[in-house]
Amino acid sequence: MTTFLLAGNPGLEADGPWISIPFCSMYLIAILGNSLILFVIKTQQNLHQPMYLFLSMLSVTDLGLSVSTLPTILSVFMFNTREIGVDVCLTQLFFIHTFSIMESSVLLAMAFDRFVAIRHPLRYASTLTSARIGHIGLAIIIRGSGLHIPAVILLKRLRYSKIQPLSYSYCLHPDVMKMACADTTPSSFYGLFIVLSSLGLDSVLIVLSYIMIFKTVQSITSWQERLKALNTCVSHICATLLFYTPLISLSMIHRFEKKALPQSQILLSYLHLLLPPVLNPIVYSIKNKEIHKRIMKIFQNYSTNRLQWEH
Repeated sequence: MTTFLLAGNPGLEADGPWISIPFCSMYLIAILGNSLILFVIKTQQNLHQPMYLFLSMLSVTDLGLSVSTLPTILSVFMFNTREIGVDVCLTQLFFIHTFSIMESSVLLAMAFDRFVAIRHPLRYASTLTSARIGHIGLAIIIRGSGLHIPAVILLKRLRYSKIQPLSYSYCLHPDVMKMACADTTPSSFYGLFIVLSSLGLDSVLIVLSYIMIFKTVQSITSWQERLKALNTCVSHICATLLFYTPLISLSMIHRFEKKALPQSQILLSYLHLLLPPVLNPIVYSIKNKEIHKRIMKIFQNYSTNRLQWEH
């Protein structure tokens, strides 16, 4: 029976329990932060608007990414448990890549939301109806999962040696594919197709959306109105940069830096999967006045109730 060996940080294996502390903290912040965003949007009727519905989708994908990577990362750093079966590895691989594609798709949908809001404000409500947003959400799920079912099937059909060491503390498509003792050309080409048709296409469309947004903003005569329009895009721009910057950097290292230190690749991989779930709720709770106000009200009510209970 084939078994994969998960990797930690090279040279820091003895410090695994200490390294697990910041990882646990980041996962806790990610889960609590995104759950709080979802709770606020669900309970506040006035936040059932397109922008906040897309934000709730982003929080769901961030939670999915966190939950997909959490078990194996903690098992490696806290318990030094490195063995993982092929089926479990492929299942984790499927969910990690599916939620990554879903996050990219949600960011594209949010870019479209900002484009419509700024370019066609009078048609905003009629364009992004609740039914259309529901269809967009369903399309995002089908696209993310549908693209990776064939990828998992192709990997499952490959032959592997009995024990294979992986490069990360979780399973990724290129890493698992390298472990095969057979021709991986179909799997490799299909993996390239997934990247180009999802992450590649989404990033290009997001850039085009913002080019059109900036052109529209330039046509506004009032500087105050320009700043007001651009301010609504700041949170989304931050979320997009948090998602794509580590991903692009990792791709560049794989493509051009053949002698790059493994620590740099591992660090960028962690940043790509951990930073967005941790920082997206913080960015939106700070930059979005409605979210910020509702969260502060929750904490104030909690503090008041606690004081009353103590007295």
